[in-house]
Amino acid sequence: MPKDQNNNFETAYYNAEEVRRQSAGSGHAPKKKKKKSKRASQRTAIYLACVVLGSCLLAGIGWLLFNDLCSLNKDYVEVKITVDEGDSVGDVAKKLKDAGLINYRGFFKFCGIFFHASKNIDPGEYKLNSDMDYRSLILNMHDYEADKVNKDGWIEVVIPEGLTVNEIIDEMVKKGVSTREELEDACANFEFQSYSFLKEDMLGKVNRMEGFLFPTTQAFDPEKTAVYDIDTMLTNFVAQFDDDMMADINASGYSLHDIVTIASIIEKEGIGDETERKNIASVLYNRLNTTDRETYGYLQLDTTIYYALSLEGKDKTAFDQNLDSPYNTYKYPGLPAGPICCPGLDSIMAAIYPNDTEYYYFAAGKDGVNHFFKTYNEHLAFINSDMYQPD
Repeated sequence: MPKDQNNNFETAYYNAEEVRRQSAGSGHAPKKKKKKSKRASQRTAIYLACVVLGSCLLAGIGWLLFNDLCSLNKDYVEVKITVDEGDSVGDVAKKLKDAGLINYRGFFKFCGIFFHASKNIDPGEYKLNSDMDYRSLILNMHDYEADKVNKDGWIEVVIPEGLTVNEIIDEMVKKGVSTREELEDACANFEFQSYSFLKEDMLGKVNRMEGFLFPTTQAFDPEKTAVYDIDTMLTNFVAQFDDDMMADINASGYSLHDIVTIASIIEKEGIGDETERKNIASVLYNRLNTTDRETYGYLQLDTTIYYALSLEGKDKTAFDQNLDSPYNTYKYPGLPAGPICCPGLDSIMAAIYPNDTEYYYFAAGKDGVNHFFKTYNEHLAFINSDMYQPD
């Protein structure tokens, strides 16, 4: 074979071999690329699935913890918890969990850091319920009586029965507990979610707290906020009701808000003993429950108009039975829009446990007690007698 032909053959052979290698190489590379792309897609899908599942898991855990923290979606229970000398926050958390008041001991301990649980929880026996969130539970396991004795610099305020919220604020401001602006803002605008008896439609109004700041001698820490002070008083109010009282309220067909409204009227109208208060309660219930005769569901009480006038900055001299107010029980049947003062325990008990009478009327006498009547004619005869004591 000629030399140049041999060279051409070798070149052709080389080129053929080169083409085969390149073809083989170029054919193999796409396959690897396809496999790599498929694996990358699988890894991306797995990653996204993990992210979604992880987010859902964290959201679920967060929702459960939030529900426990704020005491949401729980069946109502009321129990007594004993905190022993030397109990740690963890020990208390276990007792609360065992009693069904919390679900997560560790989370309670963690939140207790921010609510100063180790400082605020004192040894003693406490009545607690499942409406209380973590903060309220901690505040309700504090010995406030010990504070009065042992804490220097605390301010003691005497709050008599029958004061309105505005009058209570006056007393607290006089004693230097807080400023009027801070106390009014706390009453009107802080939600206090642990207290279901506070009406949501009253948010933004100071008298939203009417009836629920329990009258007593209360010690206040001047270093605490106005919200803390109001919460302390609400906690004291809740502490007045035991299981039997709540059961009897629930069985009565009236709400706690209704009962306190009735108690506030008894507080303002009562001038005598326990029997008189219970007789006043019987008059109110008789009128409320009889809408087809006698008083036709109207309470017709001057004290409710006085309260309505006070909300407008007016005194008793502006009395008007035609005043257009949801508190006017001459104009509108049934209970007024809410409590008209903060009643004491005696009036609350009378509202829960009234006497069974046929009275529909009562009026104050010059002998210092209220007199009760079954009919309007009997009532009118007394009003026109020398025994009647007008306001």
